[in-house]
Amino acid sequence: MSLSKIDPMTLSTVWHSFQNICKEMRHVIDRTSQNYLIAQLHDVSVGVWDGTGRTVSVPIGLSVQYLGGKLSVEYVLNKFKGNLNPGDVILVNDPYNGYCCHLPDWGFYRPIFYRGELLFFTFCRAHQMDTGGAYPGGYFPNAYDIHAEGLRIPGIKVMEGDIERADVMELILNNVRWPEGTRIDNYAQIAATRLCEQRIVALLDKYGRETVLACVEEMMARTENTVRAAIEKIPDGTYYGESATDDDGTELDVPVWARCDITVKGDTLKVDFSKSDKQRKGFVNCVFNSTYSNSLSALFMFLDPALGEYHNEGSLRPITVYAPPGSVLNAQYPATVGASPVSMGHQIIESVVSAMSKAVPERAIASWGKRYGHYIFGLDPRSNEKYVVTTFDMDGGAGAARGFDGYEGATSIGALGEVNKGNVEEVEMRFPWRTRRWEFAKDTSGAGKWRGASGIHWEVENVGGDAGIATGSSDGEIVRAPGALGGEPTPNSKTTLIRNGEESLLRGHRLYDLKPGDILLKISGGGAGVGNPAEREPEKVRMDVVKEFISVKKAREMYKVVIDPVTLEIDKEKTNLLRAEGGNS
Repeated sequence: MSLSKIDPMTLSTVWHSFQNICKEMRHVIDRTSQNYLIAQLHDVSVGVWDGTGRTVSVPIGLSVQYLGGKLSVEYVLNKFKGNLNPGDVILVNDPYNGYCCHLPDWGFYRPIFYRGELLFFTFCRAHQMDTGGAYPGGYFPNAYDIHAEGLRIPGIKVMEGDIERADVMELILNNVRWPEGTRIDNYAQIAATRLCEQRIVALLDKYGRETVLACVEEMMARTENTVRAAIEKIPDGTYYGESATDDDGTELDVPVWARCDITVKGDTLKVDFSKSDKQRKGFVNCVFNSTYSNSLSALFMFLDPALGEYHNEGSLRPITVYAPPGSVLNAQYPATVGASPVSMGHQIIESVVSAMSKAVPERAIASWGKRYGHYIFGLDPRSNEKYVVTTFDMDGGAGAARGFDGYEGATSIGALGEVNKGNVEEVEMRFPWRTRRWEFAKDTSGAGKWRGASGIHWEVENVGGDAGIATGSSDGEIVRAPGALGGEPTPNSKTTLIRNGEESLLRGHRLYDLKPGDILLKISGGGAGVGNPAEREPEKVRMDVVKEFISVKKAREMYKVVIDPVTLEIDKEKTNLLRAEGGNS
């Protein structure tokens, strides 16, 4: 069928059907998985690709897990060329042989056949409780090489003709610390891919192969035209951005940098990371797939928001991403990559966002609060079972965007709010940690004409036994991510351990022992600001003080607004004088 003959209603129905299928896949996983990270926090991604690996539908997930999914699907196609059949499911988690980001993210791939012809692929990638390795959870900062980080699965069939290869699954699950829980999560992911297959076959039955494939081509053509038109509006030139992580987990307190040049020429755009640091010994290295995926995520933020759920292969065609082999953003085997979704994953996004805010200042975006998480692992005395927990509860909120303050409570620029914070009741039911305090922290937002969202005061007590903490998913204790158009960068974060009334500092990218009764206190920095803080409307500053997002002191020092500490009213005369003396400089 020619594109010109596609009925607009049919095109819309097919296009939205692919979107809804992905949402149904996530719903299956929500209802059937048991891993806190997957079921409650939604650290999971799904999508649909065509039979050649082209991206068809990717409306749900974390950028690092799936925006570069075409590379992963092409890998599976090449490895199993001539050996793919209906009912096959392939499991891959290896960054070096499978184009994954890090070992805890397991991807289940299903080829979708229609009347004997391979037409589509789907995969579901989700963060497992454990993947073996030296320590639970996969964030070991000083691993010798990637083998110490966990089990590497280079692409193997775990289902053939919808029949489980029990020996293969047994071998894999024998190498993780929570085999039964992991088995449940794996079945949930496999079920989601099976549902996708059923829905797509039904779509093909209803509209026919020719019509559905013609709709896919039209979907791709439309997004390509839209993305090219948006790029063409950006002035030709090269724009620079950079961002750093605190260290690589091995060479401590030495920041590691992502640096990008974005070159716009006509309706094409190239992101070049050649100026970034070399591959490191520590676990912050990214493989190219991670760099590619995160770059796309950052670039898409500067396009029409209405495109948000509709990106596909057409969106990718005008964009080129380059990172030299052997750099920290295109690491080569056997470099460790455990922390890469956060460090350097977030730095990729932050550097691209910084550069694009110069290229498209009318859509300027500031960096979000740095990821400030961890893994805690130990023995729960209530059940006498091992546990491992990670959470996004302490992450600072979103950075500002031109015209808008940062969204309060959002988690992680790498997930753009797709990942949830948890809830106190769920955490205390699952894990032996009692929440003492959890609230927005005053004066932890990056100032700007539009301010970033606040950071978090997060305080918990160990009511279990001896435990350990890997702070490998923490960042922002030394470095600050950039604001935009003169806005303040992200404030720094800090972790304190309180033991028997004595306080000590805990640092990111490290391992520590924890004792019963220990209290962990984290104050995280929030999002960065956009624009000169002295240009923020005084009444908005006053309301920030009333709501206890900022103090009277910060209102005066950063925003040049004088507020009476008792009445919380603006002293207009002093404010005008203060701003006239240099608030707008």
